[in-house]
Amino acid sequence: MAKTKKERSVVSKIVSWTITVVCLAVFIYASYGLVDAIKDYYNNRQVLSNLQDIYYESNEEDTDSKWIRSGFDSLLAENEDVVGWITVDNTQIDYPIVQGETNNTYLYHNFYGEESRAGSIFLDFRNDIEALDYNTIVYGHRMKDGSMFQQLTKFMKEDFFQENRTFEFDTLYERYEAEIFAVYKTTTDFNYIQTEFDNDGEFKLFLLEIMKRSEHRADVDLSDADKIITLSTCDSGLDELTGRLVVHAKLTKIS
Repeated sequence: MAKTKKERSVVSKIVSWTITVVCLAVFIYASYGLVDAIKDYYNNRQVLSNLQDIYYESNEEDTDSKWIRSGFDSLLAENEDVVGWITVDNTQIDYPIVQGETNNTYLYHNFYGEESRAGSIFLDFRNDIEALDYNTIVYGHRMKDGSMFQQLTKFMKEDFFQENRTFEFDTLYERYEAEIFAVYKTTTDFNYIQTEFDNDGEFKLFLLEIMKRSEHRADVDLSDADKIITLSTCDSGLDELTGRLVVHAKLTKIS
């Protein structure tokens, strides 16, 4: 038997109400996630801003330590895992570097060990900050608000790469100028985070492979006697899980 006009109206209202409730639930869920993300971004920026104040203010003070460089005493009081600081001009990158027992320690934890989707800028657990390896690796997330290592993407543009070829890498013990010589996208199938090499010749082959992969050419003198720093962040556009954006630079100690 065909439904009456009244019955069809009731069914229509029920369907409409159900769709409205579902849409509202989806909106509330999405809004909660968005608010949570915005809150996390805000907290991350506040933490980093406070650390910048601590670092630069203490840099202006004398230190009693014979080994730890000025600026790091105060940061070490906040977190004994701090090992350095990285500053890249014309980007937002001006951050402390920490090192955990594994590379998961600070992947989703901030400088104070609190859970954070932004995580921290951190040194590979295999590296020795006191006696740098052939390849020193620093990791950071690629956050949508432009923080952490997101702005490494700027180096994919030829003009920016050529005009911003150096950055500062400070450790607890030394200060370095880092001269960028390669930037590229890759997957983790390429072991660009190799830290140990059997000999200088193997390291030289590694350097040649890096330069071959680079998006841009750089006139940088490199030899197997040099040490490099590698900045690594995700590139989900290349691959959701294994895509990476990588920047390599030659380290020169500043006396």
